Amino acid sequence: RAIDGLLTLGRGQRVGIFAGPGCGKTTLMAAVARGCHADAIVFGLIGERGREVNEFLEHELDPGLVSKSIIVCATSDRTSMERARAAFTATAIAEGFRARGKQVLLLVDSLTRFARAQREIGLAAGEPPARGGFTPSVYTMLPRLVERAGATTDGAITAMYTVLVDGESASDPIGDEAKSLLDGHILLSKKLAEQGHYPAIDILASISRTMGNVTDAAHRQAAFRFRALQSRYQEMELLIRLGEYRSGGDPLADQAVALRDAQLDFLRQDTSAQTPYAQTLANLKALAA
Repeated sequence: RAIDGLLTLGRGQRVGIFAGPGCGKTTLMAAVARGCHADAIVFGLIGERGREVNEFLEHELDPGLVSKSIIVCATSDRTSMERARAAFTATAIAEGFRARGKQVLLLVDSLTRFARAQREIGLAAGEPPARGGFTPSVYTMLPRLVERAGATTDGAITAMYTVLVDGESASDPIGDEAKSLLDGHILLSKKLAEQGHYPAIDILASISRTMGNVTDAAHRQAAFRFRALQSRYQEMELLIRLGEYRSGGDPLADQAVALRDAQLDFLRQDTSAQTPYAQTLANLKALAA
């Protein structure tokens, strides 16, 4: 619901999921895969631990999802060349389906580990470390990878790439580069994850750059109002905790406080639960009236 209502994605969009360890990025990707209506789904698992791969295959992929999924995997013990090529292989498979007129969902976990593999290759080839300790070839290969996703006259590849970050800022070199290349970013908050709020999407720090092209004016207005209420509550939160907040002085703050619990319920969602888009939109408008 958080993505459909407030970070609406379009076919052919490329978006990054920025998160630290333990924030639920892989689980969110699996939930998106279960809820989408793509003809084919391609997973690129790059540099993952073998145990995590097995758990992902056994617990996150149900039989209906497996039947239309292709999984390309290069675990952390594989060579840097193999890990880097796995991302391109997954993309090439998605391109093959797109050329046949299919709507494809490409999920790559993670772009950071792809960059680390390419850095190892660059250092072995004698490249000097550049920004953030990554070699120049890393910043050349990243756009070559992500630009292959997108829509054509035949079909579309909608791509989601996870990016590992430290803390909440997503300001590491690969994170900065990915944000400049992608059509939006979804930031998962460690604080929300610690509170048991899943998916741990920080709505105010996330953006979909194509939302304005795929939604109507009423939807956008409701989303803007929802965000404004969330932002106002955050500004008032300290006063509320200290007992210094008094209603009646700020109508926007009063509404933000009144709707706080209902908005949090809207943003929380079990990974196995799916809400129709029309119902999500109706609920969003009711919470932003």
